[in-house]
Amino acid sequence: MSLDKFRKKEGKPDYYLILLVFILSLFGLIMIYSSSVIVSYKIFGYNWYYLNKQAISLLIGIVVWFIFAKIDYRVWQKSALYLLIATIILLIAVFIPGLGRSMGGATRWIGFGSFTFQPSEIAKLTFTIYLAAWLTKKGQGIKNFQTGFLPFIFIVSVIAFLIIKEPDMGTMSIITGIAAIMFFVAGASWQHILAGALSVIVFFVIMIKTAPYRMQRLMVFLNPSQGNLDASYHINQAILAIGSGGLWGLGFGKSMQKYFYLPEAHTDSIFAIIAEELGFLRAIFVIIIFVLIAWRGYRIAKNAPDTFSRLLATGITSWIVFQALVNLAAISGAMPLTGVPLPFVSYGGSSLVILLAAVGILLNISKQTSH
Repeated sequence: MSLDKFRKKEGKPDYYLILLVFILSLFGLIMIYSSSVIVSYKIFGYNWYYLNKQAISLLIGIVVWFIFAKIDYRVWQKSALYLLIATIILLIAVFIPGLGRSMGGATRWIGFGSFTFQPSEIAKLTFTIYLAAWLTKKGQGIKNFQTGFLPFIFIVSVIAFLIIKEPDMGTMSIITGIAAIMFFVAGASWQHILAGALSVIVFFVIMIKTAPYRMQRLMVFLNPSQGNLDASYHINQAILAIGSGGLWGLGFGKSMQKYFYLPEAHTDSIFAIIAEELGFLRAIFVIIIFVLIAWRGYRIAKNAPDTFSRLLATGITSWIVFQALVNLAAISGAMPLTGVPLPFVSYGGSSLVILLAAVGILLNISKQTSH
């Protein structure tokens, strides 16, 4: 079938998904301003620094979103291997002196002058594309231990190793989670899924035992009140922010924790500020929007026209939902604290642009689903 004939059959994109993502991104801008106004003034002398940067990223992201929504999703299947190779090169490049940038003891960025970006954010999208293409090509062969399970574990391990060396265990957890869900949806056997889960548990135990700060985070999670004051400070301040907001909040812009009490207030901890200022009854709408995004995304996957688009839509949706779940669980004390931003809401240009690009791909698939 020619591309022209295929285009004639295209339907309308999922407007509900467009609306949900747009609302969440605009809400993120508002909350980034509120949560960063104090630190912005202290460092840069005016209140709008982080808002301005995120607004520029949002504009770029919307352009990228529109472009990716126009590109036929099958293009990504053909270029999947090249995208993976480019991603591996970028993940290695962060360790090149003069090119890689470090912050807070982590080397996760590549910089050119004042411009920086995070290759691990790109990896979330490109690795999802590659896995969708690889699993589609394998077909029923995915059930075979030697030709399915072992290559799958090897591919995931390569990406996971490069990301954990930054170190970025949060992002590694997200990518591992996406891969596991896609492997399951592709039709992998239960024995292989259980073996993979056991391998991940063993790997996480090793990572925790070989890094004192990870063990410290685990101990703080198990008993926040008894942990080392420095180690438990972040999660205790986050819980204090959420608790002090009550049902209706202190009022927009009236957070006390953003006055240098809560670390990463405008990035990974932004939901705590949302709950503090707006209260639980209004903050819960953020969670509802993510639930609705999950519904629309998995609906697109269910009605996708072929195996590749089904796996790709599943992977993108799972990425958004799983990352949101990890962020919300960590900041509320339901799991150990990890540096994972809240999708579309937390400050971070690389994250926002790549997420919007992924939504663009999802929308292109939605135009070709069987309604």
